[in-house]
Amino acid sequence: MARRRDLEIRIDSIFPSAAIPGGQIMVRGSGMAAEPRDQPEVSFGEARGRLIFSGPERILVTIPSEVEDNEFRITAGKATSAPVPFALGRQLADDVHPVANPAIDPDGNVYTTQSGPRGKKTPVSIYKIARDGGTMSAFLSGIVNPTGLLFRPDGTLLVSSRHEGTVYAVDPKGEMEVFAEGMGIATGLAMDSEENVYVGDRTGTVFKISRDRKIYVFATLESSVAAYHLAAGTDGNLFVSAPTTSSFDAIRQIDSEGSVTVWRRGFGRPQGIAFDASDRLHLCASYRGQRGIFRLGEDGGAELVVSGQGIVGLAFEPEGGLVVATGNSLYRIPQLS
Repeated sequence: MARRRDLEIRIDSIFPSAAIPGGQIMVRGSGMAAEPRDQPEVSFGEARGRLIFSGPERILVTIPSEVEDNEFRITAGKATSAPVPFALGRQLADDVHPVANPAIDPDGNVYTTQSGPRGKKTPVSIYKIARDGGTMSAFLSGIVNPTGLLFRPDGTLLVSSRHEGTVYAVDPKGEMEVFAEGMGIATGLAMDSEENVYVGDRTGTVFKISRDRKIYVFATLESSVAAYHLAAGTDGNLFVSAPTTSSFDAIRQIDSEGSVTVWRRGFGRPQGIAFDASDRLHLCASYRGQRGIFRLGEDGGAELVVSGQGIVGLAFEPEGGLVVATGNSLYRIPQLS
């Protein structure tokens, strides 16, 4: 009988380097199977990951939903690797209902929606989560189907209602007034460097609202089955993601004159979209069999930087952290490389 080999397990790389529970990571190294047909065990603290496939030099594993430890170990035969850290998203809130990006105020507090079923008013429209992540409190009520969130430089929070076609302005104390009306099925919000506000009506229109609140039809697009998600670049271009019935959706670019072009194509259900502090565009979507948040390069590349299921939105913190929204929870990743 052949003698069983117990090799030293070496981990060389993890891809991607950040994930939320339910996401998948690819681990590359050596010695991860004592025998060719052996399956190693991957432990995240006390929780065990689910292997998708494994071999001596690579493993694809799903991070368990109950994970609390941001280090993992691989055991094969009698050998166990040293603990390896990775950027694990820590839950900030659950039992919420975001449908787009969360928002972060100048003090670092996080805001998210309780959007609810179509046409149904929920007891709380928007929750506020303290910067330290310890306290979630009701911030605002009275908006039906709140969708897009956007902070203006003066600290005013803009909120779109896809049910009412209205954008509301909310001060830090939660006092609310109408900012703009007649926005159709108002979903995504964005603001450019001149403080013009853009509103995505998912039936096919992007509106532009000037600082003095004059409203213009800025561009027309193919309608979306869910929402328009908007991000304004420092170069004056507006980027729009919008899921349709296709599994090969496009990201569109709208220049300062309102001219629309297809910027990138090939995404499944593209949703939240945002720029980081280095002006790099990030997108929540599926792409080539991977799911999560992708960093989109000018060279046409799309790099998975956060793995996760059902991600609908993201927001970058001033210190470099990232808040990730799924359909019912928020997570914080302390630092995104």
